[in-house]
Parts: sequence; C-alpha cells; structure tokens
Amino acid sequence: MIAAVASIAALALFVAACGAGGTGPRDEGPAHASAVAGAVASPSPSPSEKYWRVDAVDLIKKDPAVSGTVKRELKPCSGDDYPVDVTYGELTGGSVNDVLVNVTTCGDYVGIATYVYREENGTFTNVFKNEESPVYAEIDGADLTVTKQVYDTDNPVSNPSRETVITYGWRSGRFVQTQIHETDYSKTGADSGAADD
Repeated sequence: MIAAVASIAALALFVAACGAGGTGPRDEGPAHASAVAGAVASPSPSPSEKYWRVDAVDLIKKDPAVSGTVKRELKPCSGDDYPVDVTYGELTGGSVNDVLVNVTTCGDYVGIATYVYREENGTFTNVFKNEESPVYAEIDGADLTVTKQVYDTDNPVSNPSRETVITYGWRSGRFVQTQIHETDYSKTGADSGAADD
C-alpha cells in the first residue's frame, strides 16, 4: 500500500514538473558564463568568414558620408535600442556580406535614411546612401530595392498617395538603377494602378 501511494505521488510530481514551464531548454537555468559572453560579443572578422556582424550605429556615426542631420536624429528609442534595421547579404559580389542599414523614426517607423556598406580591406565603406525621407531599402536576391512613399498634405503616415520602388544592381563598382515601379493609390487606400519604366 505504501509503495503504491509513493508511486502515485512520484508520478504526480513528475507530471507537475513537466507542465510547469512549457519552455523546454530555457527552464534548465542560466547559460554558462562563456556562452553568454560569446552571444553578446561580435565575432572577430577573419578572411574565411562571409558574415561579419557590425555595430550599425557606430558605423553610421563615424561615416563622413552620413549627413549631420541623420547623425543628430539617430538617438535611442529606449535604453540602448536604436531605430536601425540591419540586413546582411550579397549585393556587390565581395568576399564578405554587404551591410544594409535603414534608419527610422522611433514612433511610427518612418524611414529616415538607408545605407549600404561594402567590406574593403578589412573595413566597411559606404557605397550607397539615400537620405530623402521617407525611404526604406531591402535586399531582393542580388538586387537592392529602395521604396519611397509620397504623401499629399492630408495623408496620414499609414496611407501614402504614391509609392516609388527603384531597383539597383551592382555594375562596374557602383549601384546602377535597373528598374523603377510607380504606384498611385486611391483615396481609400486601394491600389489604383502601377506603371513600369
């Protein structure tokens, strides 16, 4: 009888422990100090690596090609959280992934500026910039696509009047425009047509 009660009690404790957190490996306690340090620190660049993590805020603040206006507006939204989106990808055919940085506003995430950095001799060099807000860029395969929205005076941020998407390709050491798409939106927010040049 005592053995049966002990078995039931042990089973109940096991079931309760399994259902307590439900988060799997995260319930196992803090990571080893060396694992935490490695996760926070940026990897050291080496010629064999394709991906080099960068400090985008530091890159922008030290870049002489970035306007003083953008540098002044680049402030943390809260704590150390800056309004920058960083994407790594192959745009220029270099041995290391290029770095695409979009700077936005904190509140409504409107694009302030966009930059592309290419690794050259161990440092990242600015090879593209657009500081005509609102602007936002993305990597599409091996192409750079830059989206610019146009607002009439009465348009809210969520409802632009027009949108221009420009596609750039890397040719002979620089970005060259290869396509442009213009979209006009109706007053209700629906797409009323697009034109390709």
